[in-house]
Order: sequence, then structure tokens, then C-alpha cells
Amino acid sequence: MDRAVFVITGCVQGVGFRWYVLQAASALGLTGEVRNRTDGAVVVEAEGAREALERLLENAREGPAMAIVRQVDVSWSEGAAQFRDFRIGHTG
Repeated sequence: MDRAVFVITGCVQGVGFRWYVLQAASALGLTGEVRNRTDGAVVVEAEGAREALERLLENAREGPAMAIVRQVDVSWSEGAAQFRDFRIGHTG
């Protein structure tokens, strides 16, 4: 299974970013988690079809209307599924 981790920086907390990613990932049939980081970034861990992950990455680069995305760092990997659904995780 394909997996991607996105670290999104900019004005991305307090603007509905996690909810936005949750909706997009669920619509794409992905599993994983989105969470705030204490340094102000948002982290997305997602797994599923590569094409769906790439579409989620496009969504993350745009963000919801109030967000200002400055940078998205991406790392790709493959492996066994670690998630059953897509959820909003705890800040960490």
C-alpha cells in the first residue's frame, strides 16, 4: 500500500484545515490521520492508492479558504496498512 506524510506550514491552524483534509481524504477513500503540531504545522499521514494520495496532496497545497499554505514537505513510502479510517488526531 502506498503511504504519504505531508507536513504543511503557513497559516494552517485555526482555519479548518484538519476538517478540510478529513473531508477530502474520506471522499478519496483514503485512510490515515491529520493532526496539528505544536510548532504550528499540520501533519497528514495518509495511505491508499497513489493517485488518490496525489489528489489529496493537491488539496493540501491549496487548503481551505482561510488558510495560507507556505510549504508542503512530502515523504512517500509503501507498507502494510496502519489505519482503518481517516480521522483527526491529537495535537502532538
